[in-house]
Amino acid sequence: MNKLNISPRVTGQPVSNKTSDLVKASLAKRHAAERRFKRYGIAAVLLSLTFLLLLFGSIFSKGYTAFQQTYMKLDIYFDANILDPLGQRDIKKLSGADYNALVKATLRIQFPTVKNRSDKRALYGLVSNGANFMLRDMVLTDTSIIDHSKSIWVPASDDVDMLIKGHIDRAVPEENRRLKDNQIQWIDQLIAENALEKRFNSLFFTSGDSRDPELAGIMGALVGSCLTLLITLLLSFPIGVATAIYLEEFAPRNGWTDFIEVNINNLAAVPSIIFGLLGLAVFINFFELPRSAPLIGGLVLALMTLPTIIIASRAALRSVPPSIREAALGIGASKMQTIFFHVLPLAMPGMLTGTIIGMAQALGESAPLLMIGMVAFIVDIPNGFFDPATVLPVQIFLWADSPERAFVERTSAAIMVLLLFLIAMNLIAVLLRKRFERRW
Repeated sequence: MNKLNISPRVTGQPVSNKTSDLVKASLAKRHAAERRFKRYGIAAVLLSLTFLLLLFGSIFSKGYTAFQQTYMKLDIYFDANILDPLGQRDIKKLSGADYNALVKATLRIQFPTVKNRSDKRALYGLVSNGANFMLRDMVLTDTSIIDHSKSIWVPASDDVDMLIKGHIDRAVPEENRRLKDNQIQWIDQLIAENALEKRFNSLFFTSGDSRDPELAGIMGALVGSCLTLLITLLLSFPIGVATAIYLEEFAPRNGWTDFIEVNINNLAAVPSIIFGLLGLAVFINFFELPRSAPLIGGLVLALMTLPTIIIASRAALRSVPPSIREAALGIGASKMQTIFFHVLPLAMPGMLTGTIIGMAQALGESAPLLMIGMVAFIVDIPNGFFDPATVLPVQIFLWADSPERAFVERTSAAIMVLLLFLIAMNLIAVLLRKRFERRW
């Protein structure tokens, strides 16, 4: 009887599968690569946030002190022999009186030991030039204070302000700092007499630009920015929306409309200074409109903002479902009625969002406005669209070029205000989108 050679069956050993092993190995590698990519992304986001916080921290640390200003208490005697020797109480003569003499007389009385002429000049330099205007405004408002004494808090000079805020080191040798030893002694005396204190710097928000840092404010730049953006909005929004409606709803699809669409997309990427050159060549040199006026700035920024508004408005129109149009046409509405009474209201939130983003971009622009002369030194607050004016980004540019330490903090404070406006405008855009946006 033949015996069959049957190999024994081995149990408990897995059958190897090369394909399965390869798939598992590659799957493990892919999962590891995905985890690494996720970590890289998180690291990139954290790094970006770190740099952003460092930037904001640097701006805040340099600028928050600008919201306070050092004031000095002076017991002013409004001497009629200086202000109105004839006793006529004429407003024009009172407006041109020597109010600086009142400040000097008060300081001489408060520091009787100061006799030297150079020491007197150093003493008078502790008070800001704005004290003269404050005294003049008080007299013009109420002439009855003439020949009477009154305690008044007036702005101290920028050097005194920097010393009080700790930006001037007392330990530095006298020849290497702006304040001399005798001036620091007088300041210490004023502090001991409670005649020197820091207060909220209301001048920063209520006054225009000035050569004196302690008197410089952003009110003129804010008003100029508002007037310029108003012109920009009035021109760019209706023109941009009308252009988007025509291109998206009425224009035939041919080479001409394709050419227009390509140029609109290209204009959105054109450097902003090119629009400034265009405004200089067309609005100022050709039409001879007034230089450095909000009207010119608004025209230039409207040209720059138009492509952004057109692109955003077309995207908003495109997002409205075709069924809305079909339903309106089906019940007998004309195409014009369909667009303006059904499609446009649904697309308006997206259009407003794009417009606000475009206006925020225009608010932060300075290069095109520099080309049309809005870099001029403007002291007065503009009252109209044709008055000389500047805007907040240009004001920041001017202050950043000043060597005084007091202008450094005002530059950072103005940047903080500009960032606050930009954040507010973007927040409004987000809220509008969330409030009125419809999910289809």
